[in-house]
Amino acid sequence: MVAAPHAASAASADALNAAPRPPRADGRAQAGSDEARPLVRIDRIGKRFPDGVAVLHDFSLDIAEHDFVSLIGPGGCGKGTVLRLLAGLVPATAGKMTWAAHRTLGASRTDRELAFVFREPALMPWASLFDNVFLPLRLSGMTRQRAADTVHDALAVTGIARHAAATPAELPPAVQVRAAIARALVTHPRLVLMDEPFAALDPLTRARLADDLLAIWKTHRFTVVLATQSVADAVFLSRRVVVMSPRPGRVVRELRIGEPYPRTSGDFPLSGRFNEHVKAVQRSLHASVLGIA
Repeated sequence: MVAAPHAASAASADALNAAPRPPRADGRAQAGSDEARPLVRIDRIGKRFPDGVAVLHDFSLDIAEHDFVSLIGPGGCGKGTVLRLLAGLVPATAGKMTWAAHRTLGASRTDRELAFVFREPALMPWASLFDNVFLPLRLSGMTRQRAADTVHDALAVTGIARHAAATPAELPPAVQVRAAIARALVTHPRLVLMDEPFAALDPLTRARLADDLLAIWKTHRFTVVLATQSVADAVFLSRRVVVMSPRPGRVVRELRIGEPYPRTSGDFPLSGRFNEHVKAVQRSLHASVLGIA
């Protein structure tokens, strides 16, 4: 288990009771005012597939450095497409994305300093966990010897160092998810994109993984954008929850989860404040589906 970070300073009563905020007049969900500038700015992005289906329309979002943002919305609203656009895996058909220092996203994945944790771990079944986590460094030209310490550190921080020599088939799903997270972290990315990585796990396992993910995030200070269909996961993990409309997806509401860190599955989800945040997200989702957001 990764050690939990030091507790954050308690937020003020006003911050803890902040009301949900709609997007700005230009439709953009805003990064926190405590951040000097966004790490990534998504400006009125649209995405239409070759069959003519529009999956995103006028989607705008500022993602702050060190933020933890969850995207949530009805099935098919384009949450995963937003992640793939950020990763450069698919092109936008309208709008633009701009990285910090005003570089338009279009350089290599290495230049963008990002990593992707897919819904399925997508591990090489014939390779050890060490070799699976080593893969991004190997593809960048690093030798196994030079990468060894970095790989072992990634395995250790995700709590799976003792499984380094095992293959995925020898390990339970939770360890495979941890390996996928370790593989993402091994390059020390600034931005980690996560597409429902806990979806197939039982509630107790996903709670423990969520605890560890928050501890790693607070310690290493990368930025996370999580696509999820779980309101509870979004509220527990995030600083901001961005509610999307049905397809074609756009931002209809941003809710700040103004609760201090560290949060653990043994306290925050059992509190009345957690339930209030969950209800607020559920109300926004319901309004989005009905078209009244």
